[in-house]
Amino acid sequence: MLQRISRFIDTMPLADNGIKIDAALISSQTNRLYFSGFKSSDGLVFILRGQAYLLVDFRYYELALKTVSGLKVVLVDTFSETLKSLIRHHKINGILLENESLTLKKADLFQKIFESVGATEIRNDTLDNIILDMRKIKTPDEIKRIGNAQKISELSFNYILTKIKNGARECDLALDLEFFMRKNGATCVAFDLIVISGKNTSMPHGVPTMKQIEDGDFITIDMGAVFEGYNSDMTRTVALGHVSDKQKSVYNTVLQAQMLTLSNVKAGVSCYELDKIARDVIDKSPYKGTFGHALGHGVGLEVHEIPVISLKNEELLEDSMVITVEPGIYLKNEFGVRIEDMVVVEKNGCHNLTNISKDLIIL
Repeated sequence: MLQRISRFIDTMPLADNGIKIDAALISSQTNRLYFSGFKSSDGLVFILRGQAYLLVDFRYYELALKTVSGLKVVLVDTFSETLKSLIRHHKINGILLENESLTLKKADLFQKIFESVGATEIRNDTLDNIILDMRKIKTPDEIKRIGNAQKISELSFNYILTKIKNGARECDLALDLEFFMRKNGATCVAFDLIVISGKNTSMPHGVPTMKQIEDGDFITIDMGAVFEGYNSDMTRTVALGHVSDKQKSVYNTVLQAQMLTLSNVKAGVSCYELDKIARDVIDKSPYKGTFGHALGHGVGLEVHEIPVISLKNEELLEDSMVITVEPGIYLKNEFGVRIEDMVVVEKNGCHNLTNISKDLIIL
């Protein structure tokens, strides 16, 4: 964490619109975790140019003292009084605030605290952009944790395949899958798991229902685990009993789109280019216009991070980004297919963290 904080301080501008910047106040849970390695429902990370603090209340103080390094852990009675004391002690003038995650109520509170001790808030996109730029490039340790989360997902996926049978309900399978993931090392699931079948698979983010799985159904399983704060994300579409020629055609088209896209992932390629590669394959097939979402997204402390891999984003991929590649075809009131892998962008290609076969599995 000390290295991460030092890198942040080196990136922090000296001034903003003529206001000297002395510190940054980080209140969002995810960014607090990023800089402190400590998860809590409440708290503040206060980074000065020569010192970093983690402010927590009595509920978290003892554990934070034992586990946090690189920041001075401070027990607070009231956050406002502790902040005022630190600002006075260090003679702080300008303080960067997060913008995107800050509620109006909390922003007003911080403003009143700062004004009472002669400090000035700087609330724009400066702090958000610095942190996002740091978080989108993953360290080897972060990649290892994401990979471990993916291993839990793969173990769990292979388990749930043994439970898919005629008459099994989507909701029961989703519950069983989550329970197995938690039993095998997941802190929690990365998102509400998607286990849907038949016509329900035409909805990209369908919700598991009490529908029973039938012979001839496609079953879409979109799943992710959280391990030591980091997420995984994977989707596979399998079938029960048998499939039609149309189902095979759709599946193979999605697979072709994904494989061609994966072969083009490398640092320096734009998000726009990647999305277009996959979309062109689908739009040149009989299923033009059925791929209605972005190709993928970054993954890390949150399951959806930047960059967004879409036609709307010209950003270039960089070495050590972790992204998903997840084309799909969705035929309304019929069925849908999505295949999603999670990969690490490298200078000359990518390293695929997803090790589950993409051959069509018919159970």
